[in-house]
Amino acid sequence: MKNAVLFLSLILLVSCKEISKEATVLKKKELTEQEPTSAEPAKKKSLSPHTSAMVMIGDAHIHFDYSSPGVRKRIIFGGLLPYNDVWQAGAHMATWMETNKDLSFDGKKLKAGKYGFFVIPNQEEWTIIFNTTWNQHGKDDYDEKNDVLRFKVVPTISDDIQEHLEYRVTKNSDVSGTISLSWEKVSIQFPFDVN
Repeated sequence: MKNAVLFLSLILLVSCKEISKEATVLKKKELTEQEPTSAEPAKKKSLSPHTSAMVMIGDAHIHFDYSSPGVRKRIIFGGLLPYNDVWQAGAHMATWMETNKDLSFDGKKLKAGKYGFFVIPNQEEWTIIFNTTWNQHGKDDYDEKNDVLRFKVVPTISDDIQEHLEYRVTKNSDVSGTISLSWEKVSIQFPFDVN
């Protein structure tokens, strides 16, 4: 009888070990068959998306590169952006313009090249600025002594809100075009000629 109990105990012990081993193998298999989880969080949509505006006029290629901030229920001009202060005319990095041909604005020549584009907003008139320092964060490195061209334009005020800053470069003829900027309720535009 003792032998029979000992024999049954031994069988039970071996069976339990086998069941435990099978359970471990099944658990490992379940873990490896699961969908892999991404270590990277989903990318958040930018509040000021990077964009561009460009046009070809004859052989001239005019290109604006900027980040487009939103109004988001804020007062922009005279609020977020104080009047009579230099603004990089976009968000994040300074807005830049590149042209492969000489252009004329307000009777003044701008040589082919790449320029930082800045403005000084005001209720009555805006100052348009082309500056040799085009690659900078905001207006951090802006220096008036690097301005190569300045002129003034009169803003247009609308009842409608332009939610995101938008540039447009349009062709008027084979040798001329217009640059416009609109944001919040304000728009400016100024013509240019290709030399």
